[in-house]
Order: sequence, then structure tokens, then C-alpha cells
Amino acid sequence: MQIENEQLVKDLLRLTDNVTERVQQLKKLDATLLNHKETAEKWSVLECIEHLNMYGDFYLPEIERRILAQKPVAKPPAFKSGVLGNYFANMMRADGKKMKTMKDKNPANSTLTMTTIDRFLKQQDRLGHLLTQAQNIDLTRTRTAISISSFIKLRLGDTFRFLIYHIDRHVQQAERAAGIRK
Repeated sequence: MQIENEQLVKDLLRLTDNVTERVQQLKKLDATLLNHKETAEKWSVLECIEHLNMYGDFYLPEIERRILAQKPVAKPPAFKSGVLGNYFANMMRADGKKMKTMKDKNPANSTLTMTTIDRFLKQQDRLGHLLTQAQNIDLTRTRTAISISSFIKLRLGDTFRFLIYHIDRHVQQAERAAGIRK
């Protein structure tokens, strides 16, 4: 995949804003509904959101560190996705297959409150700021570690795609848990 840097950032900002609006709607729901689980194996709305918070705790500082280490350029080159990064990003698309969660990122049976959503919304705000900063960064040459291995590095553009598609995927799951989406 190849796309102009500016267009990729614009598309990802649009999706980030959309997800933020949807979670703000979820926040209006009763705490009982937000903690309701259809079955013991399925996540509640808040568990879906907490899962995203756990990933944000890793990726947001990692992305910020990598952006701050780069010199901004007036016109960054077009972003070219890497083979592995493109695979991971596409795997996270909401229409992708169901996947097993890493044990350390599984919030099942956690005691969660509305602060879970507040924390997520703060992370979304930070993500939006990082995307804006990334408009002047070479998203192909800048690389980030991933949560499952510090040895594997993805292109920053692929990391953004992976993270934001993952967020959208689980917000849709949260909406299903709330009965908002089928």
C-alpha cells in the first residue's frame, strides 16, 4: 500500500474522531449496562474499552518517543506500508477474523468504572495530537516497537493504522455489548 502522508493522517484522524464520538455516546449509558456481560466469556462495554487502554499505555508513549526523535520535514514522502505492518494493520480491520487476546491485555472480570471511558477519551485526544504531529514526519522511515516483541519494528504509518483499526474494532465490539450494533 502506498498513500500520501497527508492523506493517511487525514483518514486516520477522521476515524479517530469518529471513534471518539461513538465512545462519548457510550459514556451516556448507565453503569450497569456498561458492565453487563452477555455471557461469562464475552466482554462488557467497559472491558472492551479497558483492553484499548492497555494497548494505549504501550503504543502512545512509544509513538510519541519516535516522533520526538525525528526532524520534521516540509513535505514528507508518500507512505509505503511494509509487508508485516500491512498484514498486522489489515488483520485489525473490524471485518477481520476473531482473534485471541494476549493474556496481559485481557481485562476480563476486572472491576471497572466510568473512569475507564474517561481514560480512553484522554488517550484518544493524545492520539489525535500525535497524528497531527506526524503530518511532518516520514512515516515510512520512522519505526516503532510493537507490544508483543521489542525486536520487531513497524513503520510508524503501519503502527498508526494497526492501533487505530484495533481501536475501531473493539469500539464496535463495545457497541455490540451495549446492544447498539449488531
